[in-house]
Amino acid sequence: MHRPAAIAASAVADSPVAEPPAPRRGRPPRAPADAHARQQLMRAGLAFLTERGYSAVGVDEILRQAGVPKGSFYHYFNGKAAFGLALIEAYRAYFAARLDRCFDDETRDPVSRLRAFIDDAERGMARHGFRRGCLIGNLGQEMGALPEEFRAALTLALEDWQARTARCLRLARDQGQIDPQHDPDALAAFFWIGWEGAVLRAKLEQRAAPLHTFAASFFRLIGH
Repeated sequence: MHRPAAIAASAVADSPVAEPPAPRRGRPPRAPADAHARQQLMRAGLAFLTERGYSAVGVDEILRQAGVPKGSFYHYFNGKAAFGLALIEAYRAYFAARLDRCFDDETRDPVSRLRAFIDDAERGMARHGFRRGCLIGNLGQEMGALPEEFRAALTLALEDWQARTARCLRLARDQGQIDPQHDPDALAAFFWIGWEGAVLRAKLEQRAAPLHTFAASFFRLIGH
């Protein structure tokens, strides 16, 4: 089976890694090595799942890549499903911060902020040779074979990103950049439905053209 190329630290430098949870009251803080083990597990899991998906990857593969013993894995997670949910939440928060970095940039007008996000996302895919897609989109494609509790977590992530995009588009409408007839919420929903499809196609074809096609169509739709 194909193993992801370049899952070393340099290849996952832009991967989301959740901070270790706060220790329970009365327990001493976790040692740095213990926290490092969790970070290694998260990084390896994100690298594998954004490239190959959930069903095709076993816990043992993740442990080997992370260089972490099985006992450490079960110290943090009670199984693969719990690990998957932790990855979804880490990725949701990571991507929300990435959107905010672009959408809160007051040196750009709102439409340019959306373009900046698209350019940033393309660079992220290109950095890994278009082998990795969106974790949320990847898992959504597998939902029929995943634990049912993933459904709500995946939907929440998309709704979060969509709401942030709607705020940017609402600002664009309020500043006269797009037609006042446009509904920012509907536009944001359309954007994320189309963008996730474009990312999937870009990963399939291992090239940026699908991203460019969707972006050009979306900006024509809003008059840019």
